[in-house]
Amino acid sequence: MKKYNMGRKQFVLLLSLTLLLVVGLSSCSRFKDINTPEYLPQTLPMGNYFIQMQNIVYPAQENDYQMNENLIGDVYGRYMSITNSGWATNFATFNAPDDWINAPFKRTFSTFYSAFVEVKKRTNATGVNYAWAQVMKVAAMQRMTDLYGPIPYSKVGSGDISVPYDSQEEVYNQMFADLDAAINTLTAYTISFPGDKPMKDYDKIYNGDYVKWVKFANSLKLRMAMRVVYANDKLARQKAEEAVQHSIGPMTSNEDNAQIRYTPNPIKIMWDQYSDTRACADLVTHMVGYADPRLPKYFAMGTVGGTTAYQGLRTGINIASKASVLPFSAPIYVESDPLLWMMASEVSFLKSEGALRGWTMNGTAQQFYEQGISLSFAQYNVSGSLAAYIADNTKKQVAYNIAPASPAVSTITIKWNEADVFSTKLERLMTQKWIALYPLGQEAWSEQRRTGFPRFFPVIVNKNTDASLTTKFASRIPFAPSEKISNNENYVNAVSLLNGTDTYGTKLWWDKNTQKP
Repeated sequence: MKKYNMGRKQFVLLLSLTLLLVVGLSSCSRFKDINTPEYLPQTLPMGNYFIQMQNIVYPAQENDYQMNENLIGDVYGRYMSITNSGWATNFATFNAPDDWINAPFKRTFSTFYSAFVEVKKRTNATGVNYAWAQVMKVAAMQRMTDLYGPIPYSKVGSGDISVPYDSQEEVYNQMFADLDAAINTLTAYTISFPGDKPMKDYDKIYNGDYVKWVKFANSLKLRMAMRVVYANDKLARQKAEEAVQHSIGPMTSNEDNAQIRYTPNPIKIMWDQYSDTRACADLVTHMVGYADPRLPKYFAMGTVGGTTAYQGLRTGINIASKASVLPFSAPIYVESDPLLWMMASEVSFLKSEGALRGWTMNGTAQQFYEQGISLSFAQYNVSGSLAAYIADNTKKQVAYNIAPASPAVSTITIKWNEADVFSTKLERLMTQKWIALYPLGQEAWSEQRRTGFPRFFPVIVNKNTDASLTTKFASRIPFAPSEKISNNENYVNAVSLLNGTDTYGTKLWWDKNTQKP
């Protein structure tokens, strides 16, 4: 792991100071310790700010990725496990150090909003470029609110010296409003100027194609709608059906997949140069049990105990030494691989769940379930075994036989059975969705928090005072500890908006499913 170089000086609020910088109200020297190449001067073309935003929506730079995703979402989503024996405090054991907890808040908010506020000023908060920026804002801040809960959102850029937090319900309501407005503007532009790509040189995702951005926005809207289903089912259904029935609609093919070209790919850095991560046992035991043909596309074989096989490492265990765990299976990523934001397979699984709930998705739950698997297989070029995989009704997760061993925790099979009860169909759907979502760790964690599926192995080492985390796992991460000092009044109010304590176990607003296993 490369040292994460973030200053820890006392600020009023790092986010607020960033906003003051970009609007020309301050040139305080305290900014020098975050004056990395991502922080751009106002003299550059507006397009450069879009590149800055794209690089942090799903953090692409290796240190940003590690501190925002790999050590949190990848671990809690059970895609990868930590291998560094020197990290006695970490998210896997629910006792991460303060600088780890600070990192997503400090880095993402300051990097994204320093660019967004400049775009907002230059566009006067109108037009197609502002709409495009709004889509990226929602994509970035949805990740942040699903990490912490309440976050600064509606009042960012208002000129306040310290920015108040919104409740998570307020954040989601405002994100829906922002996304709807952006979809309307972008759609109208594509109708008036078909094929026009004015920002092609600054679009690392879709090469300036606003039609694909509308598809992404509708897909994001569908994702957000399903996220709030247990908190506000009427709103969830309304927004999901709007997304699906929109004239352009959400993603439908792998050509629509949102991914960013960023070299080197940060996952390659995590498993290779840093050697801080290996495949997680939960994912590997499911894929081995299913004889999943995507497994060799996801991970290399390990050599633990002199045996060559796909071998995952348990999450939340004591690691004697890094050398002892490096023989476990490593992710297969090379420097030139793109970093995924969202895939069409996820959209199909979202439609499947919507149909399962009786919503108008223009198809059945089974059709979209099988379509989700099919799109994922095609994405990894393993479609030849699709029919046999979808038809299999016997294969299940296998036991984990490397110490600390565990029996399988799931008995769910692959083949869709319309006669099954709702919870069984939901578990089947969510388990296959989880496999297809790889490597989007935080999204996998969010969906597991929301539904309770897939089923995960318990944590062996829980260094938190909350013993329930061993089997119930983290519901969020605590607020940035720096906020207690530099923005205490708003921090205290943010805790009150949680309706609980500022701890790993306090559930987010949307986490209201009382039927989770």
